[in-house]
Amino acid sequence: MIEHDTTVAPDEGLRARAIGRLRKKTDFHAHLLVYVLVNSFTVFIWLFTGQGFFWPVFLMAAWGIGLVMNAWEVYRRQDYTEEQIQQEIGRLR
Repeated sequence: MIEHDTTVAPDEGLRARAIGRLRKKTDFHAHLLVYVLVNSFTVFIWLFTGQGFFWPVFLMAAWGIGLVMNAWEVYRRQDYTEEQIQQEIGRLR
């Protein structure tokens, strides 16, 4: 009796989407690491140059907005449903 392999190759489109999401997560984690390292460095500069007005806050806030938007793209953005796509096609017609 011959046994057949019952595992099915995953849908290539689904595989590509999964790889894309994993790549985005990896890129986000690298972005977060650079954010922490650079902003830590600016805080150390602030500490060792007199500790006047906390000027690193400007860099942290401005860059933080971009970091939050990057996190939103990676973790909260959902794919469009077929219904949403069809509604938009209807609006365009």
